[in-house]
Amino acid sequence: MNKIIFILFLLVYSSVSGQNISVDSNYTAAQLVQNVLVNSGCIQVSNVSVSGGNFGSSETSYGYFNANGSILPFTDGVLLTTGKLTSAVGPNSNFSDDGSGLGWNGDTDLNTALGLSNSYNATVLEFDFVPNTSQISFDYIFASEQYLSNPGSNQCNFTDGFAFLLKEASSSSYQNLAVIPGTNTPVKVNTVRGSGTICPPANEAYFDAFNSGNYPTTFDGQTKTLTAQANVTPGTLYHIKLVIADEGNARFDSGIFLKAGSFNSRKDLGPDRLLATGNPLCSGENFVVNAFENLATAYQWFENGTPITGATSATYTINHAGEYSVEIEINSNCTIFGSIKIEQAPALLINDDSYSLCDTDTDGKANFDLNAIKTSLFTNLPTGFQIDFFETTTSTTALPSNYSNTTPFTQTIYAKITNIQNCYVPFPVYLTVNVFNPQFPNENISICNSNNELLVAPAGFSSYSWNTTPVQNTPTITVNSSGTYIVTITNSNGCTTTKTFVVSSSEAPTITSIEVNDFEEELSATVNVQGNGNYQYALNGGAFQANPTFILNESGEYEIVVNDSNGCGTATASFYALSYPKYFTPNGDGYHDTWKIENLDKKGLENSRIYIFDRFGKLLKQILASGEGWNGYFNNQMMPSSDYWFVLELTNGKTIKGHFSLKR
Repeated sequence: MNKIIFILFLLVYSSVSGQNISVDSNYTAAQLVQNVLVNSGCIQVSNVSVSGGNFGSSETSYGYFNANGSILPFTDGVLLTTGKLTSAVGPNSNFSDDGSGLGWNGDTDLNTALGLSNSYNATVLEFDFVPNTSQISFDYIFASEQYLSNPGSNQCNFTDGFAFLLKEASSSSYQNLAVIPGTNTPVKVNTVRGSGTICPPANEAYFDAFNSGNYPTTFDGQTKTLTAQANVTPGTLYHIKLVIADEGNARFDSGIFLKAGSFNSRKDLGPDRLLATGNPLCSGENFVVNAFENLATAYQWFENGTPITGATSATYTINHAGEYSVEIEINSNCTIFGSIKIEQAPALLINDDSYSLCDTDTDGKANFDLNAIKTSLFTNLPTGFQIDFFETTTSTTALPSNYSNTTPFTQTIYAKITNIQNCYVPFPVYLTVNVFNPQFPNENISICNSNNELLVAPAGFSSYSWNTTPVQNTPTITVNSSGTYIVTITNSNGCTTTKTFVVSSSEAPTITSIEVNDFEEELSATVNVQGNGNYQYALNGGAFQANPTFILNESGEYEIVVNDSNGCGTATASFYALSYPKYFTPNGDGYHDTWKIENLDKKGLENSRIYIFDRFGKLLKQILASGEGWNGYFNNQMMPSSDYWFVLELTNGKTIKGHFSLKR
């Protein structure tokens, strides 16, 4: 990081106006401890000393600070740095980097506490004290130029170290109080850092911010307010050593801000009972808080800042939410305080504990959405409560959100509030799987000539819904057009099934033509009809068939009947199939004595001409179709038995050729 260092002038102590802190190095070590840091009759202080950088002038690396109306959380207090006290004064565009080349050593106790061998520029404030109560604490902020807002990857492990070392005066080993709450991890740049840079965040809950140019100190970042605390024995002499030093080299200074008046005895009433931490006061629970101190002469309990009448004992029983505190008088010069915040878990009210689904395959099982059940189970579930479901009251394996019951048709599972300790027994939740699987076969229905038709669904159920536009909700509907009509039927359990009606629209047929293949070796006729229907065909009273084409055994007149299979009507027509005789026997017996093509007049072809040839192509006879035919003579001579040929010139323009036999 590069900063422009600008200093107009600096005195031995400097007071900076506006939004920056001010500092004062004229306080003695005793004044810093007794008048600023402690300032209480509850702790007797002695043997105070301070040491720090040798800058060859009256400037120090320690002294008094005042927030001077700025945003610094502490109004005033004691500041220990690894550089000049005056260099800690903002704005943040200044840069504190003062300890190089001074022969300013580190601290062996700090090295031991933090596992270091390379500390430099140590500032140490230490003193003896005798507490009157069983706990001491003080508030602090750690700030550093090594909280770089745009570091290189090799700078992520740069950090300075500090420690608050406490021991009984007669002991040789220290306890470090400057640790991340609930751990033994020392507070340093790389153990408390926010996100937003290439360096990994660490314990972000305790990091305040990376600073911009208008911050009231020169340091590039700092922690939130932290509290160092320890249990002590009243009346016992202790020694405390507050030490900060550069680590690795003398560059990039850091500072410890100690809140004025915060080094004091306080009473630890135990952890807050909060919903967020899972340990609230349960509904109906009585919680006894014990503030007993051996040297105490009086107690006064407060609820939400108001004295509680008659609550003057060492213990107080709490049965509802609130912020509770106690004032403990040790003597006329020493009063200590303790506080605890209580939140209460409500008595949960069941909104709906019975849930049902409909079976689709009659096995009595269905998939329940347990996430949806969570949202409707209770009427007064506080935000943040975690609900999980279990198959038994003692099970520890939560059920998946998409859960299929393992016991067919009915099963009880149990809802547990898993992030609140000991306040709730498992809540039974009743699952039911209903079966609705009647046999409603599909129906095929015909409508004749667009007449109305009534579609009737099975009766006796809760509701009906047809796929019509608009939707109809009655057991029966009237339709007059073809289509697929589906009714959704719902029973009293809310389960549904469907029934389908396939409606066909029909009408009586109209025969438009009959195509006859005359004069072929295999005679056939095809019936052409017009109409909207499913038609069947029958020839001369025979069986009906779907094919409109018939093979005819012989020429002659035929009757065709066309029937709508849905019963919407029939049509009838006659036709003639024409052919020629394959032989004739002109022997005078009255049977087949002449060769003639019959029924041409039935199709208006009676004026057609016929030409008869012998096998050599000689024209033997020309006759009219309406005439009596050929008798087998040519020029009054009987023709012999043989095959003869003919050409039929029809008046419709067609020509038919064939042959026949003359038999004698």
